[in-house]
Parts: sequence; structure tokens; C-alpha cells
Amino acid sequence: MNSPSSGTPSSPRSASWNAGDLIFRYLTAFFAAMVLLLIVLMAYEMYATSRPTIEKFGWSFLTSSSWDPVMDEYGALPFIYGTLVSSFLALVIALPVGLGIAVFLTELAPRWIERPFSFMVELLAGIPSIVYGLWGFFVMVPWIRSTLEPFLSEHLGFIPLFRGAPYGVGMLAAGIILSIMILPIIASISRDVLRAVPVSQKEAALALGSTRWEATRIALRYSRSGIMGAVILGLGRALGETMAVTMVIGNRPEISTSLFDPGYTMASVLANEFTEATSEMYISALIEIALVLFVVALIVNAVARLLVWSVTRSSDAGGRH
Repeated sequence: MNSPSSGTPSSPRSASWNAGDLIFRYLTAFFAAMVLLLIVLMAYEMYATSRPTIEKFGWSFLTSSSWDPVMDEYGALPFIYGTLVSSFLALVIALPVGLGIAVFLTELAPRWIERPFSFMVELLAGIPSIVYGLWGFFVMVPWIRSTLEPFLSEHLGFIPLFRGAPYGVGMLAAGIILSIMILPIIASISRDVLRAVPVSQKEAALALGSTRWEATRIALRYSRSGIMGAVILGLGRALGETMAVTMVIGNRPEISTSLFDPGYTMASVLANEFTEATSEMYISALIEIALVLFVVALIVNAVARLLVWSVTRSSDAGGRH
């Protein structure tokens, strides 16, 4: 038995390793804190720059529809409305299509079809937004104006969403172009999540007499949290998208129940009018819109994280039972 005074042969090395571990721990903690510090600094700078409009308009800035730079009257409600409606419409269109693509590629497609289709889906994600915008303006908008909107107006005109003149540019065009842009994100991530489902889950379902569709439903239920993460990423892309939406939404600060009418988003008004802002109040109003977009993005992601947590918790509870 070794005497206590002899110590352990590895004690000097342990001390050096402990020092290295300490440095590594605090260094990585510093890098992690930098992310939080960056978010705080961005929020503070936007708040400090937008104080003139915050002090002048207060909460009415978020509830007012007036946007008149000549009279220095500003309200962000049309831009908030346009951002939320166009993003929600994009999710309504892209989610079932993207999920269907993911299910087909993982469960039904043979290998010789799955590989090129997967490559094409990932290729869509790498196309610059300005290319989507040009295609949307010169190809999609004329088709919407001449074909889609007249069809919707004729058959669904009794619904307020599909009333009005067929402009082509408008909230409907923005929602469609956004759905195309977030489709590869939802499809590719959902595909990877479905691939990660253990084969034993599907084999057990098939062994118990389940059909192919029933086994797929089990896989979808198993990967709910991952699919929700794909939706979160798609929504984040839709909320912050600028150029493509700016080219097809019409850029008119108004609130309308019809998807045919032009609209405006927070990102679009920043891109369009920042170079024209000459007065301090005008700049302050635009920076406050940027602050609102920043806060909306944080809230949406926080709510989405809570949803993922609740889904994961219920799945874990179901697995224990």
C-alpha cells in the first residue's frame, strides 16, 4: 500500500491538465458569451438609434397604419402585418409539399431516383434570392395575374382572401415565392430526420402487420421534434427574406384582407427606403422597424423552442409508458 506522503505519480501531470482544462473551459465560455453579448449590443444600438420615434410615438408606432415621411408620421403595423401574413402563407404552402418530398425520398423512392432528387432539392437552397426575385417578377407574376388570380376569384371569390383586382404583384405572389425558397429547407431537414429514425421502429411496425402508410406514420410521429425544427428554420428564412419578396409584393403600406392586394414587409421597407432616409426621425423609424423585426424573430424562435421542448417531452413520456 502506498504511503500518503508518496503521492501519486501522475499528480504533476494532473495539475497541468487541470490548468489546461480550466483555460479551455473559460475560453469556450467566453466564446459562448460573445454570442449573447453580440445580441445585446445589436438590440441596444437599435434601441438607442430609434429612441426619437419611441419617445414621440410610443406604442402607437406598432398599432398605427400611417406612413408619411413628408409629415414625419410613422406607423409599422402594415409592415408587421405583411411580414406575418406572407410568412404564414409560405408555411401553409411549403410544409405539406416539403414533408411529402421528404417522405417520398426516404420511404418510397428507389435509390436511382432518390439521389438525383435529393441533389436537386439541396440545389434549390443554394440559389440566390435575387434570382428567385427575377424569376418571380418576370415569370410567376404574369402567370398569377393572368391565370391563378382570375381562377381563384371566379371559384373562391366569396372568401375575402380571394377578392379584388388581379394585380399579379401582391401578398399571394410574396407567399408563393417564399414557399419556394423555404421548401428545400423543410424538405432536406425533414428527409435527414426521417432517415435518422431507427430501422427497428419500421421493422417492428411491419412485423405487426402494419401497412406501408402506417409504418410511415410511426416514423413521422417519432421524428416530430425534428420536423418542427425544419419548420422553425423555414419560418426564420421567410421572416427575414428581403430581395425576392420586395420584387413581387407590390411595396404598398396598407392592410388588406385580400391576398391579391399589394403589401409590404419589414425587411422590404428597410431595403427600399433606407437610402432615401434623410431626416433623423425617418432613420429612427426605419431602425425601430429593424428592432421590431429583431424582437419578432426572437419571440418566434423562443415559442418554437418551447413547442419543440413540449413535443420532445411528450415523446419521451410516451416512450417511458
